[in-house]
Amino acid sequence: MTIDVTASNRAGDLIERLAQHKVATLDELHAINGTPTQAIREKHTSYLTPLLEEFIRASPFFLIATADGEGNCDVSPKGDPAGTVRILDRRTLAIPDRPGNRRMDGHRNVLANPYVGLIFIIPNVDETVRVNGRAFITSDPDLLDTMKVQNRAPKLATIVQIDEVYMHCARAFLRSGLWQPASWPDPDTIPTLSAIMCEQKDLPPPDESRGKRQEEYRTRLY
Repeated sequence: MTIDVTASNRAGDLIERLAQHKVATLDELHAINGTPTQAIREKHTSYLTPLLEEFIRASPFFLIATADGEGNCDVSPKGDPAGTVRILDRRTLAIPDRPGNRRMDGHRNVLANPYVGLIFIIPNVDETVRVNGRAFITSDPDLLDTMKVQNRAPKLATIVQIDEVYMHCARAFLRSGLWQPASWPDPDTIPTLSAIMCEQKDLPPPDESRGKRQEEYRTRLY
């Protein structure tokens, strides 16, 4: 892959200019954005209420953010039938680990740094639930047996002990129009996983003559 030196220099100049305006202190942030009200600052709890539990049980999709011991971050999407995330008590969640690509980025991070953040999403609902806490990985067979889908139990589960939980407002979803079908692109106009991976490794593009998104994993979810 060739590198455009001129474009690289321009990018370097841009980054240098942007860094001259770097916001580096909390006081600067407040001066620009203002300060939150007391109600917003204190909107979280350290435990789930019944309505928060109801929201999480209705969510089939969430994101989990982790970081390794040096602070390098990762965010991973997770999806399952609604209700698969187990609420063990008011301060504890259990998340099944389904078959994947075996990179285990999040698991490796949790081994080095237990702190995690989650956002629970429900289709066609603009608000989300955010959870921050500490996690560990378990192979407890009795728990895993309760998390079967299509009669297959996960091999591992992530246990999240809640430090903070709170609602997040709808602004991001409203701005993006995420749940409005009229704003959705045609999937065939979006680069595929295979095409992007080939480009990243400077390999020939994949054969998509029989249609895009024909990856084998789509038929082997569990």
